[in-house]
Parts: sequence; structure tokens; C-alpha cells
Amino acid sequence: MTVVLAEGVNHRSPKKPKKIPQSLDVPHPSPERWKEAYDSIKEMRSRITAPVDTMGCDQAQWKEQDPKNRRFATLISLMLSSQTKDEVTDAAVSKLRTALGGSLCVDALIAADDSTISEAIAKVGFWRRKTQYLKQTAQRLRDDFDSDVPKTVEELCSLPGVGPKMAFLALQVAWNLNLGIGVDVHVHRITNRLGWHRRPTKNPEETRLNLQSWLPKELHGDINHLLVGFGQTICLPVGPKCDSCALSSAGLCPSAQMKKSSRPHSRKTTSTIPVQTDPGPKIEIQLESKESVSEPSPSTLKVECLR
Repeated sequence: MTVVLAEGVNHRSPKKPKKIPQSLDVPHPSPERWKEAYDSIKEMRSRITAPVDTMGCDQAQWKEQDPKNRRFATLISLMLSSQTKDEVTDAAVSKLRTALGGSLCVDALIAADDSTISEAIAKVGFWRRKTQYLKQTAQRLRDDFDSDVPKTVEELCSLPGVGPKMAFLALQVAWNLNLGIGVDVHVHRITNRLGWHRRPTKNPEETRLNLQSWLPKELHGDINHLLVGFGQTICLPVGPKCDSCALSSAGLCPSAQMKKSSRPHSRKTTSTIPVQTDPGPKIEIQLESKESVSEPSPSTLKVECLR
């Protein structure tokens, strides 16, 4: 069933909120020495400014005055961030704000042409699909939520293009509600590298449920930001900087890949020592010929050895 809610935009009937699991039937055990690893990462992060620190989803709200627009800006930033680096997302959010007249509000986005939205966000991953998601989400917010961001994870996940990770982060940033852990590719990758899962997890949702079963709830709101920055600067997806990571030297990361120290090659030096050799006895050969009238005589060989 398709409902036309705005000129030129087709909207599917809103899907019913789906229950998002919040716990495991059998809690996952706490990994050994996890607190040491967590504190070590926190200490390393305190000395590093990562892209997420200056261009993460929590930064989009500060250029808005209206509380609803702040929450909407946070949601837009999260929706654009999928498969996109923070630097690109941040630039796209700023460009979209300018294209909409200087503020990210629901009504302005609904009124904008698709081409205006697409041009502003063209550098993010899957921008065509996200253009439709943004338009459809803005309609849902106006029609069902009084032009505001919902306050439950189920309602957020009912919006086009919004999954559990975005929902939990939106609740934390927009509403200051700590209802679950936002697990993205960085959190998923790093917790598996650290061996924090009894068996490697296959997807972010499995990772989230494991973490929520043993990680103290007061850390649920911080771990995403902490590990995302760590993954952007040290624990990279390819070529992690294990040599500069404190977890490696402390034996806290079973996946550490330390570079082998290259030993300097010893050069073989060859010294030439002049050797005096005995040339042996000198041999002087003299030939004497003795002519005879009757018949030639063989030459007489006279050899004299001289020392």
C-alpha cells in the first residue's frame, strides 16, 4: 500500500515498531582483564583527537537553536553517517543546512526538492537512497511524532533507514537516554580483536547484546565514542598501529601484530694481506751447438739451476 503525502513523493505505510531485543537468555561472561583494557584505551584516547571528537553525530546539534531542530540534526547526521567517514558526513550536514535555508528542520526538508537534498549530500555513501530516507523520515516525524524525534528505540527503528545503532545513539545524544549500546563497525571490530566475545560475533547486533549483558550500564553511553575514536586513529581496520598501542605491550590484545625488529646485517670484511711467495729456483737454459763436417751432432742441453 502506498500513500501520497507530498507532491512528487510516494510514501509507504509506516511499518509497525518491531521489538528490539535488549538482553540475552544467558548472559555473556565478563572477559578477563576487560577493565584494564578499557582504562588503557581511555588513557590513549585522552591524548588523541579523533574525527569523531570534532565531527561526530553529537556535533550537528550545536548550530541549531530550536530543541526540536537540534534533535532532528542529530538524527540526520546519524542517517547520513552509514558507510561514510565522519569528515564527509559533517560536510554534508553543513551543506544540507545551507541548502535548506540555514536550519535543519522537518518542514524545510519536506518542502525541499529531492534534487536539492541529493546535491547537498552527494558525497556520502548511498546518497540516492538516503535522499528518499530523509524525505520519508521527515514526513513520518511530522505526521506521527509532532515533528520531533521519537523517544523509544522501537519507534526510531520504524523510520526508513534507521537501525538499532542509530536509534540508541540518537536517544543518547538527542534525549540523554541511556537505553542501549550503539554498535558500529569500529565497536564490532575492536571488541572482537580484544577477545571480549566467547566466540567471535557475526554482526553488530550480536556484539551489542553480548556487551550489554556484562558491561556496566554506566559505560554504555561512552563506549561507542571511545572505541570509534580508537578505531579511527590506532586500531585501524587495515594495518592497525599495534606498535604504538599500549594494549600490545601489556598483553591485553590477543590480536596484536607486533612488527619483527629487523636485525642489522653484519657485513663481511675481507682484508687483503700481501703474501710473499717463493718463486722457486730460476732455471737458465743454454743451448750449445757443435758442428761436425762429417755429420751434424745433436745439440747439447746444458741446464744450470741458480738460487
